[in-house]
Amino acid sequence: MSECGCNQVVEDAEDLAKKERLESLFEQWRGADGALIPILQGAQEIYGYLPKEILLKIGRQLKLPASRVFGVTTFYAQFHLHPRGRNIARVCLGTACHVRGGAEIFERMKQEIGVNDGETTPDLRYTLETVACLGCCGLSPVIMINGEAYGRLVPDGLKEIVDQYQ
Repeated sequence: MSECGCNQVVEDAEDLAKKERLESLFEQWRGADGALIPILQGAQEIYGYLPKEILLKIGRQLKLPASRVFGVTTFYAQFHLHPRGRNIARVCLGTACHVRGGAEIFERMKQEIGVNDGETTPDLRYTLETVACLGCCGLSPVIMINGEAYGRLVPDGLKEIVDQYQ
């Protein structure tokens, strides 16, 4: 949204397209039992995360209290209340990775990316997350960036990997 100089907010084409997609999503699930989670999933796909105003709108559409919508949203790890980075970096801290230096890998990833666990860089380039297992125990320690696994890591090799996603 932007201001046109006449004290009115002007929506751009992208905002309008998102609103139309959300309305279509509401229409698709209108009257269906158990619509909250699929609508939350669809809204997050549209916006990239779940802004507060969208959660409130979902509650109004489904005639649910805001506390219920926020409760479900915060219960499931798949939902995000803040914008996420274009690159999602996950560091495994499971048993095999832990034994083989996963904590050191995580500490270096925090330095390389510049954020802590669960945070996103201000430029929305990266979101850093820790996970209990990436299913690549034979390659431990392991990180995954956008679904691409990197294994048998040493801290000094992380900069080269991270730089690929600049």
